[in-house]
Amino acid sequence: MTRAAEFAARVRSQQRLLGYWVTLDAPPATERLAGAGYDYLVLDGQHGLLEYRGLLAGLMAVDAAASAVGLVRVEANDPAVIGHALDAGAAGVIVPLVSSAAEAEAAVRAVRYPPAGNRSFGPARSGLRIGPAPADSNEAVVVLAMIETAAGLREVAEIAATPGLDGLYIGPNDLRLALGGLTPDDPDRDEDLAAALVAVLEACDAAGIAAGIFTPSGEVAAQRLREGFSFVTVASDLAHLEHAARNHLAVARAALG
Repeated sequence: MTRAAEFAARVRSQQRLLGYWVTLDAPPATERLAGAGYDYLVLDGQHGLLEYRGLLAGLMAVDAAASAVGLVRVEANDPAVIGHALDAGAAGVIVPLVSSAAEAEAAVRAVRYPPAGNRSFGPARSGLRIGPAPADSNEAVVVLAMIETAAGLREVAEIAATPGLDGLYIGPNDLRLALGGLTPDDPDRDEDLAAALVAVLEACDAAGIAAGIFTPSGEVAAQRLREGFSFVTVASDLAHLEHAARNHLAVARAALG
């Protein structure tokens, strides 16, 4: 069984998995992060600073590590975009801004080869890591739909019940804004966001699929695991780089009095 197939089985059995978010086009750094012990790394093709060559190099860097798999948060729910990421060797995709069951079904179909879907055959690199056989790829590749709009939250039960969907993934920043927040961390929407998380968890539980979420820290990640999420991402490379640099600078400046 390939690494991707093993990972897909763990997602579908709702084993608890911890991942990391990559926004920088820095393959050596991505390779080190992939070897740090995370189960998966997500390369951000929507808001990250990565073009296609960066995604390709990042996926190769993840595959060079011992056990993690590389996923891609694609820029749009588009068959060409999704197929491009998968052909590059992604073990799965996280699809943004899914607001209806029809959109979720479109994402699933873009991930699967016929007759289960409409993915075009051309596994330029994925054939080396996942396997060229369409049936094997269909089984080994995961697809998660992001819940980050008001419409998506209203339709969350129907979205979760989409055949072939492996999980839901909450984008907390966009979802808080969709709930009326003035900023992505607006404290006035804490209760609304907490209720939304419960609604997503309940929808995933009813459908028997994974519940995923992005978190800004290990502490929040641990909290989400305790709440019942099984697919949890812990912060990102750019945020951690800035955080570490500021902390080291503060310690050094303290010596200046």
